Amino acid sequence: MATDADSAELILRRSVHFVPGGNERMFEKSLGLAADALILDLEDSVTPEGKAAARDAVCDWLRQADFGGRQKLVRINPLDSPWGEADIAAVIAGSPDGLVVPKVTRASDVESVDGLVAEQERRTGLATGSVKLLLIGTETPGSAFHLPELAAHPRVDGLTWGSEDLSAELGASAIRDASGEYLEVFSLVRSLALLAAAAAGKQPIDTIYADVRDLKGLREECRRAAAMGFTGKLTIHPDQIDIVNEMFTPSPAEVAEAEELLAAADEHIRQGRIAFRFKGQMVDVPHLKRARRILARTGGQTED
Repeated sequence: MATDADSAELILRRSVHFVPGGNERMFEKSLGLAADALILDLEDSVTPEGKAAARDAVCDWLRQADFGGRQKLVRINPLDSPWGEADIAAVIAGSPDGLVVPKVTRASDVESVDGLVAEQERRTGLATGSVKLLLIGTETPGSAFHLPELAAHPRVDGLTWGSEDLSAELGASAIRDASGEYLEVFSLVRSLALLAAAAAGKQPIDTIYADVRDLKGLREECRRAAAMGFTGKLTIHPDQIDIVNEMFTPSPAEVAEAEELLAAADEHIRQGRIAFRFKGQMVDVPHLKRARRILARTGGQTED
């Protein structure tokens, strides 16, 4: 089981961008985008009649395309659908970095995916556990009560949440209020997903921003998500990617202050003090941990 200390080992993905499976034009375009990870989607962006063809296309992309260092993720169909198991059997041979797993409700769902992935890893000669899982953890009402056990599975390296599918399951008529803020139930599951990911030492990734024309609203949502502790966001339009990358990257001023604080802490610790005054405020262990996290997000320092 992962712990908080394990989070330093995660690959932090700021922008995690959806690409419809089988759409060659959009896939080719995605290879020139600045996304940290691409999700090759076999679920919601593909019609039932197109599932098999999209799967074949995604397998070809995995084997043949140069992803330029971007993480290669595949969103499979749910296991209880006619396509989920076949998706796993086909795409693992292409050595994706991970699978995005929708509609998980409890730990047994993750265990089932883990078992199928492990079997394919053995068959294809991949190291056991090399293909990670990014879970969409709140698409069913019951999943909100099982988020900690979902996130704790050792194959899982990230947790996100889904507002659109949850809204449909609830029969909700809206996701946001007139001011653009999430209605209470969606705000609750968002917070629960963040807490479950952090408790398990996995990356918390915020959900999509559906209004692709509202870049100002996207920027503000990213600002608030990053302030809460999310470290990345799902994107569905190329115009969203640069904003997401910017808002989930510590600013030069934040980095400089974190470095200054840790340098000051080193001096005080040598003198036997862990709590001290810094720029007019008393700081201690939580402040130092926050500073280390900022530098970890720039590749400058681990969080340990």
